[in-house]
Amino acid sequence: MPGMTAEQATFLLHDIYLGTMKVESRTTKKILDAVPAERCEYRPDPISKTAIELARHIAASDNRFIEMVINGVFDTNPSMIPENVKTPAQIAAWYEERFGRNFEALTKLNGDQLAKILDFRGMIQRPAVTFLGLGLHHTIHHRGQLSSYLRAMGAKVPSIYGESYDDAQARKAAGG
Repeated sequence: MPGMTAEQATFLLHDIYLGTMKVESRTTKKILDAVPAERCEYRPDPISKTAIELARHIAASDNRFIEMVINGVFDTNPSMIPENVKTPAQIAAWYEERFGRNFEALTKLNGDQLAKILDFRGMIQRPAVTFLGLGLHHTIHHRGQLSSYLRAMGAKVPSIYGESYDDAQARKAAGG
């Protein structure tokens, strides 16, 4: 899409990505919050990331893709999340705060900033705004991995795309 106009880029941001990003960020926070602190080292296989590693990766990378669009460059700093942010609850809170700030900054970008060609690690060069879609897919993929860990860790699985079994059981128990 190297020929994307500023108007097309603005349309993508405001009419396609922003609403989806807001909804998906709420779901991501629910998954991060659902990770039990006492089981953070759980991994389904020795080659898999631990739950806490995956939680940190999701929170950081979701914000990293957004900040790429805001700043016009992909930041490869591996320590995006402060070292004192350790528990799933702290990661979820950090994620929510950082995402909120980044979301607001996105809404203020102009079409030329959104249409600017950016480079992702020398592998992909395309208009900045399109990296929001790539970031969304990346987050959804890893969020699916982490959500599949939850039941095995003894946690409840929150609703993602429709009501989950656990949320349905909680609703029924509450008389709803």
